[in-house]
Amino acid sequence: MTQSQARSPWLGLDDAVCVVTGAAGGIGFEIAGALVREGARVVLLDRDQPRCRDLAGLLAQQAGQEVPAIACDISDPQSVNNAATLVQARFGRCDVLVNNASVLRPGALEEIGLEQWNQVLSVNLNGYLLCSQAFGRLMLARGAGRIVHVASIAAHYPQTWSGAYSAAKAGVSMLSRQLAAEWGARGVRSNAICPGLIRTPLSASFYADPQVQAAREAMTANRRIGEPLDIANAVLFLASPRADYVNGAELTVDGGLESMPMALIPRPGYESPIKAA
Repeated sequence: MTQSQARSPWLGLDDAVCVVTGAAGGIGFEIAGALVREGARVVLLDRDQPRCRDLAGLLAQQAGQEVPAIACDISDPQSVNNAATLVQARFGRCDVLVNNASVLRPGALEEIGLEQWNQVLSVNLNGYLLCSQAFGRLMLARGAGRIVHVASIAAHYPQTWSGAYSAAKAGVSMLSRQLAAEWGARGVRSNAICPGLIRTPLSASFYADPQVQAAREAMTANRRIGEPLDIANAVLFLASPRADYVNGAELTVDGGLESMPMALIPRPGYESPIKAA
């Protein structure tokens, strides 16, 4: 564990009950791990129960206590409600919900069928609503809670040939703001994070070609591809009491990718004096 990963009492997450969906994925697992390192009591949700259980075992070793892993398909209302019931029975509350589970399916809009379109929406948008409702009720009953939704910069820019992905992520952004507007007065905050280019097991194939990786890195202001920890660190802040006056906000975590379009357009006579390494 590095110093940057060590527990920081400043965040005030010690003993907070945190639920992370899609916890068996690269970003979800890193978020769960970051919360565990802050002393939170973390519950992992994923429909891949065997992998989720294995990862929970690894986190339990770090936490020095059991880390529950619950099989949950967030597109299924009954599955989500069952998970919320289990969390309430075990801990009596839910302080933080991280809506992170997501799927990506390729497809051109001129050809995509409604069934395939709805498959993505059912997880990437409907699932966020279902989890917000089920765990949000526990928060509203106590008059306190924080919800962090993992959206995407695809909510701002069309991710072509990816079917419903961008539409769903744009919907997540508005869902987060609407929850903030409706629940803020009742003590529940809702914010969204929009990751940019993040290296995960699912995106690893994109970086197998060094030229592709270099081209992608050059599109960011930071000149590097993000890591799951970059997203986890942002989640920690929004989930913490330190962000109590941050509500209905959207935090873009993309290494400056969204600031780069004009810098990437050829403009003779206005080239950067800094040469690429």
